[in-house]
Amino acid sequence: MIRSCVTVNGVTSLREGPWIYWGTPEACFPRAAALGFDAVELFTAGPDAVDAGALADLAKRHGLAIAAVGTGAGKVLHGLTLTHPDAAVRARATDFIRGMIDFGARVRAPTIVGSMQGPGTEGTERARMLDWLAEGLATLGRHAADRAVPLILEPLNRYETRVLNRLGDAAAFLDGRGLANVVLLADLFHMNIEEASIPDALRRAGRRVGHVHFADTNRRPVGLGHLDVPPIVDALREIGYTGFVSAESLPYPDPDAAAAQTMKAYKQYLSVPSG
Repeated sequence: MIRSCVTVNGVTSLREGPWIYWGTPEACFPRAAALGFDAVELFTAGPDAVDAGALADLAKRHGLAIAAVGTGAGKVLHGLTLTHPDAAVRARATDFIRGMIDFGARVRAPTIVGSMQGPGTEGTERARMLDWLAEGLATLGRHAADRAVPLILEPLNRYETRVLNRLGDAAAFLDGRGLANVVLLADLFHMNIEEASIPDALRRAGRRVGHVHFADTNRRPVGLGHLDVPPIVDALREIGYTGFVSAESLPYPDPDAAAAQTMKAYKQYLSVPSG
């Protein structure tokens, strides 16, 4: 059965991004649990920003899993990407993500690489840029495998990156480079911009899909835009997806209302088994 998840951003300096809850795990986890979410997806300033042991205890106390941890702070706060022309920056980016993998593994959570793939606009030719990305993901995929968790790669829309925009292109990249232990994140907001058909893209990606971001076409909670949800759910079930659908959407009109709307949409579309 597909499981529900809500995003929690603990970086106090970043207040404009698409996360439902903002604040400490201690403040946000009880609210997520009260609404019946199965898990949380955590965005932190870095691998040492939160004590992993205390986080695991807190999640267990509230009956929550940690679905994934994000790495975007590496780019937003430190300017680190896996495709930066400067090899020293790429090395620091790899180290940052490696640290996040270690942190995530301590709470049994995979790590997401999204914005840290880079914007693809630093003046580097595309072939070289993709070589650098493959090199970084190969190293990080092996590191994650050693810790018994997958690494998650997220295609982003064209306004955020020119590296990998569509699910099919990302899948072909992983296959063509032989990148093991790397799965794909299907973000419904990005896919609404880039894909001709979200359900068809999901079907083609199949079991490569390892995580889903649940957001409407305007990046508000599902149900507050014009996303056609039932065909997407049908496609997820057809490919045998049993992971998390994680609400990475704007906290509109406020965090608690956004979380409640997300749970309403989850119950409407996803909580009843197919057939």
